[in-house]
Amino acid sequence: MALSGAPRCRAGERGPRWRRPWKLLALGLLSASSVLAAAPGAGAMSREEKRRLGNQVLEMFDHAYSNYMEHAYPADELMPLTCRGRVRGQEPSRGDVDDALGKFSLTLIDTLDTLVVLNKTKEFEEAVKKVIKDVNLDNDIVVSVFETNIRVLGGLLGGHSVAIMLKEKGEYMQWYNGELLHMAKELGYKLLPAFNTTSGLPYPRVNLKFGVRHPEARTGTETDTCTACAGTLILEFAALSRFTGTSIFEEYARKALDFIWEKRQRSSNLVGVTINIHTGDWVRKDSGVGAGIDSYYEYLLKAYVLLGDDSFLERFNTHYDAIMRYISQPPLLLDVHIHKPMLNARTWMDSLLAFFPGLQVLKGDIRPAIETHEMLYQVIKKHNFLPEAFTTDFRVHWAQHPLRPEFAESTYFLYKATGDPYYLEVGKTLIENLNKYARVPCGFAAMKDVRTGSHEDRMDSFFLAEMFKYLYLLFADKEDMIFDIEDYIFTTEAHLLPLWLSTTNQTISKKNTSTEYTELDDSNFDWTCPNTQILFPNDPMFAQSIREPLKNVVDKSCPRGISRAEESLGSGPKPPLRARDFMASNPEHLEILKKMGVSLIHLKDGRVQLVQHAVQAASSLDAEDGLRFMQEMIELSSQQQKEQQLPPRAVQIVSHPFFGRVVLTAGPAQFGMDLSKHKAGTRGFVATIKPYNGCSEITNPEAVKEKIALMQRGQCMFAEKARNIQKAGAIGGIVIDDNEGSSSDTAPLFQMAGDGKNTDDITIPMLFLFNKEGNIILDAIREYEAVEVLLSDKAKDRATIFKGKMIPNYIIDSNLEIENMDQKSSENDSHKPTSEEAPSESQDAGAVSEEPEGRGESSAVGDPDPLSPASTDSAGVSMADPDPHAPGPTEASAPEPACTAGDSQPQEQNTQTEANSKAHWDSKVQPMESILADWNEDIEAFEMMEKDEL
Repeated sequence: MALSGAPRCRAGERGPRWRRPWKLLALGLLSASSVLAAAPGAGAMSREEKRRLGNQVLEMFDHAYSNYMEHAYPADELMPLTCRGRVRGQEPSRGDVDDALGKFSLTLIDTLDTLVVLNKTKEFEEAVKKVIKDVNLDNDIVVSVFETNIRVLGGLLGGHSVAIMLKEKGEYMQWYNGELLHMAKELGYKLLPAFNTTSGLPYPRVNLKFGVRHPEARTGTETDTCTACAGTLILEFAALSRFTGTSIFEEYARKALDFIWEKRQRSSNLVGVTINIHTGDWVRKDSGVGAGIDSYYEYLLKAYVLLGDDSFLERFNTHYDAIMRYISQPPLLLDVHIHKPMLNARTWMDSLLAFFPGLQVLKGDIRPAIETHEMLYQVIKKHNFLPEAFTTDFRVHWAQHPLRPEFAESTYFLYKATGDPYYLEVGKTLIENLNKYARVPCGFAAMKDVRTGSHEDRMDSFFLAEMFKYLYLLFADKEDMIFDIEDYIFTTEAHLLPLWLSTTNQTISKKNTSTEYTELDDSNFDWTCPNTQILFPNDPMFAQSIREPLKNVVDKSCPRGISRAEESLGSGPKPPLRARDFMASNPEHLEILKKMGVSLIHLKDGRVQLVQHAVQAASSLDAEDGLRFMQEMIELSSQQQKEQQLPPRAVQIVSHPFFGRVVLTAGPAQFGMDLSKHKAGTRGFVATIKPYNGCSEITNPEAVKEKIALMQRGQCMFAEKARNIQKAGAIGGIVIDDNEGSSSDTAPLFQMAGDGKNTDDITIPMLFLFNKEGNIILDAIREYEAVEVLLSDKAKDRATIFKGKMIPNYIIDSNLEIENMDQKSSENDSHKPTSEEAPSESQDAGAVSEEPEGRGESSAVGDPDPLSPASTDSAGVSMADPDPHAPGPTEASAPEPACTAGDSQPQEQNTQTEANSKAHWDSKVQPMESILADWNEDIEAFEMMEKDEL
């Protein structure tokens, strides 16, 4: 059925009779060729190129999936750097992240329906048999209700959905008798104790064996949960009820949704991030579309699509109207306060909001979807991946990237909605970046820091469940699929649920008559029943015309949000002045401050101080803008101080057989060569010094000369170690932590300080590695005597590393055709350090870790450079609570805003270990020999792939 043939509806008209065309749009499965002709000059991708990219996605999936099955199964997840399984309790705790692990072979269950989407039906049949035979859901372990629902329950239901489809086709799964559904029902009952609250909101965690509030459960004392955690259950729970005829699951999920809806902030129609599960009070009152709330909105819309209940659509439309009124500041999506929605709650965005353009496509609101997606793509082009969080002027706020699929999801939906080949090129970029920067011998490794290219030893299950599914579907034509994807809807974990569930076992009333709805203007429902003439204007350049103004938004400007007045009227008052844009020398800005009741005071030391008196504002709205401006200024001032710390550096192993694929996160030193100013870095073979602590004259200088010295932390100052190895002729140094088991995965970034004396005499680069990362180099030395590394400010592209040297092309770019090259020629080359000068990059200065004599350590904070004419002084930042009768002043010092490269660091969690793990879950530790054998197989596969011109 083509959407173009669907009946049209008037604004405000909605109801079940129009749901079938709506479903087709909601699934984003329109035939691209029938929707929008390729834009002239857009460079339509050939069918052969699409087929090649689809095959490349299949090869990437095989690489990730086969390594999980070989090195990790039956563990929950693969650790791709150490080639073993992640077993909860046997690895240092990562905090809440580990709540997804329940010793139930998470990755395999999460991947089941992906196997069928990728036409791997034989592998799917084998995987289902393994799940039925091996997986135990009765473990004494505390897990996240949210993660277990979307990944495990959703995975079992998705697997069941495609299993019965394949059985009906008559070739595969003829033996299948609903075993996955039986397991899903068992798991559903294990999750139900979490709903034992007066509100109906579930506890955030549950013990699979003992439930909650049981003496042995070790959970049930929590009082808060996130909105998404309680509001992302209805699809899986309703599907379980519809599949089994047991209504209790759908009833519990509906009750939780009803409670959240009733507790929304009535004047703004927004919900907060965190809610008290007993009282319904909002604990965190900021609201956005990212982490903590995201899939709540998604499930309201998709629940309407799957279940046909108009109340879900009405709720979604009410929320969506509020989102576009307050949170959307195209192309940005900024969190606001639910009680004061005109006031931004923070000046940065998290990567989970990348799903929202896809949801807007399902809603039918294409323009803002294109705008936000393009902004996110520009951030990706700058950093190769989307950082976990980034500021409104597109600096990195949290540098990790755990290979999240949300951007790929939105790319898929936008391509299906517009047919614009531009989005195929976006998908191609994602594929290239994954292969170039994240691929490792045992799978794909998450990025520890997108700025340096360093890796983290994790490959989350959602990478297999979602990323490869969306990328394959992006390039697949209908004839490439073994079933009609239009018959299914995606859950938030991209699991497939059949649309025919809407008419099966309807035990729940479709209309909740007890719920009140806010009366909205009919225009809010314009997109309820979309049609192609509204969604896709006849202008073939439509999407491109929206993207064009944003193509340089990250590199060349610090964009401001469009004011709501301008957005609605096309003219009128200018947008409110933002703290990041303020300049004390701009007369227009000073006039705006005066209007907002903000006074500017010039201090004797050249700084300026801002003081707000609400009674002096021109209006109450201006006073509110002034308060927001002052809060933004305080946050900006605090943020700039936090950013005064050196960024992490990278140690890249470049010798055979690593060839630059292994990148280790390293701590910087506040003395010696500044690697950010040396484009090529320092490259050389490593050598262990004697004595190993480096605290006295080096006794093996002949082994250290012209090499990078390895030494152990402790017993003297870092600067003393550096002077000793420099005197012995070393070209660089790496200090390895002597604290057994320490790792950059679980410890904060460590920075080496000087000894309180002038350190200008130290000219070589010095880096710090935690024990786990240091042992990777030491193990490599034991296996291969000659190990060469590159010390740099961030990981280098392998094409740059091996420029002019003989090295197989698949190491540099797996997409290029290769000629016969000598793979081992780079082993015998000796490389001296390079010091090619490059323009100084902007960098952070700040929190310093220093090692005095013995084993202790201390920290200090470097003073930020003064800003002119307005500089930041923490002592000058304060804020008084205004009295409604006699408003007190709000004060802040004013930094000079600018688009800089300074990036703040994420907070790190303390390490703790969970015990009591079963013997058969022991880690599979791979010797170096085995890892290299696997690597050689990987290399051979690459060569074969290139010869076959995949």
